Amino acid sequence: MVGDHGSLPGERPVLAQSPKPGLSCKMVLQAVGKVLRKSKGKPNGKKPAPEEKKLYLEPEYTKSRITDFEFKELVMLPREIDLNEWLASNTTTFFHHINLQYSTISEFCTGESCQTMAVCNTQYYWYDERGKKIKCTAPQYVDFVMSSVQKLVTDEDVFPTKYGKEFPNSFESLVKKICKYLFHVLAHIYSSHFKETLALELHGHLNTLYTHFILFIREFNLVDPKETTIMDDLTEVLCSSSGSSSNGSGNGSSNSAGAQNHVKER
Repeated sequence: MVGDHGSLPGERPVLAQSPKPGLSCKMVLQAVGKVLRKSKGKPNGKKPAPEEKKLYLEPEYTKSRITDFEFKELVMLPREIDLNEWLASNTTTFFHHINLQYSTISEFCTGESCQTMAVCNTQYYWYDERGKKIKCTAPQYVDFVMSSVQKLVTDEDVFPTKYGKEFPNSFESLVKKICKYLFHVLAHIYSSHFKETLALELHGHLNTLYTHFILFIREFNLVDPKETTIMDDLTEVLCSSSGSSSNGSGNGSSNSAGAQNHVKER
């Protein structure tokens, strides 16, 4: 039974700060232009440009957080709290915060700008209830994710909120599925929309949210490490300062670096 999946007694609302009021599209594009001019040299029109440097790995941006709290302690299961209760509360909270974070750049994530759900060298496909593979744009994929997760977290039979209501036997597997999809959304924001996030000055919120989320899914083994390998370089930078071990990210980083010349599909 979960009284309110969004909060628990003693839980610190470190991610509850609201992003800055929305800026006009023109203002954001102007800010993005400044970032691009700062981070890139003159393009070579005759030869293919070298692989673009990952802006989100720049030290001046990775150090930006909205709190210096020790997240490793925050994600640990408190005494006398049921594991499923804890998973339900945190999963629901992460869903709302990741949905909010994506909404800040959603007007720039369009079918034209993001024709596939891509993260670095990996392209994701959506699978419907029948298991049919669907190629879709990034905004379509994110909409599928948010709609399906919203349906689950508001289903009383899956995420019970009434006293005496038991969690289903499949609860942990559903939480793992939710966390995998939420990771895809976070990774896409970094991979394709970090410039816009930076222009909105919301990179501190994004870094804090990512660090908290990664440490949570690691603490309870909710996402296969192979699934998150694609962002191991960022995870190592952000989570190493939060008291987290690399959990094999070293090998993952080398594998990711060696696979930049081809596109993987999932």
